[in-house]
Amino acid sequence: MRHARGVTFTMLVRACSTASKTETVASNGKAGLKAADIAKRLRGEHEKQTNDKKEVPVSPLQNRVNELKQFSQQLQSVHPSVLVKALYRGMLYQDQNIIAINKPYGVPLYNVDGIRNSIVECLPLLAKITDGMQAGAQLHLCHSLEKENTGVLILAKTEEAAEHVQTLIRSHKVERKYLAVTVGVPVPSEGVIDIPIIEKEVMGPQPHFKMGLSPLFKVSEEGDGVTRVRAHRQAHSAVTQYRVLDSTGGCSLVELQPVTGVKNQLRVHMALALTCPILGDHKYAHWDKLAPQKLPEGVLRRLGLVQSKTRYLPLHLHSRRIVLPGVKGHSDITVSCPLPKYFTNTLKRLQIPLPGKE
Repeated sequence: MRHARGVTFTMLVRACSTASKTETVASNGKAGLKAADIAKRLRGEHEKQTNDKKEVPVSPLQNRVNELKQFSQQLQSVHPSVLVKALYRGMLYQDQNIIAINKPYGVPLYNVDGIRNSIVECLPLLAKITDGMQAGAQLHLCHSLEKENTGVLILAKTEEAAEHVQTLIRSHKVERKYLAVTVGVPVPSEGVIDIPIIEKEVMGPQPHFKMGLSPLFKVSEEGDGVTRVRAHRQAHSAVTQYRVLDSTGGCSLVELQPVTGVKNQLRVHMALALTCPILGDHKYAHWDKLAPQKLPEGVLRRLGLVQSKTRYLPLHLHSRRIVLPGVKGHSDITVSCPLPKYFTNTLKRLQIPLPGKE
């Protein structure tokens, strides 16, 4: 006997039991139940169960949370080969020495606890499917990009090429531009932040370490000037150029250009030096605790969120462009990367115009 797809074993037993009783009645001289009648009854019971299990309509808030999860978590738990294929399809540049890929959100460079995929784990397979790579050749990381960052990531096809790019970066000959959405409008709208950064321990209910500012100047006791203080031996020189591209509703689209490369430099300078933290920066939005970023009511309304759901906001910091100087008469190598979808969606919700193509 054939039965409809999705029919459970219980339903089938019930229907057969009914049929058995009907056959007994039929043997007493009454009309029997046909197979078509059994199938019809099964379909009816299946449709009733399906209707009973219909989900309650999802609220706009839950839809918004699901959207953020989809855009920010889609490549963190997939099979490594799926991630490699995504990186290969999204390759931004390639020549005989380097390739540039579009690093997705939430994928760290190296293995960390709780994260299935990393860029380093993908490199062997990516090398195999990349054009011009010899059998057994390896790809090498040329610079860092934090787990929460997206955008241009340079890989070298040889150790010599990797060392060359790293030397250019250390000597400040590589131009790197980032785009960030900030909570607040930096004042002035353009400038240079030159404040050293040092790792500090934050005491309290949740002791932890963060990168913080280590200023070389402090305001005088009279408040009418500044005096220079001795530099901390463990502080790192940190210089960031910034420029506000647009702003509305208490948020801004800012172009950031790091001159140095200190850990969390852009996030620290924006949050602590300009008091305009990057949207989705749950680490530096509060100095004395670890908690989801607190946003103004107007920003929450535009984003379609409530404060209890801000923890789902990804960091809005994107490596937009890298320019490597040309060598031996060759022209500069410029690699640009499109914004991730969650980033462009946020700009639209905040009614901030999308930046032009690089």
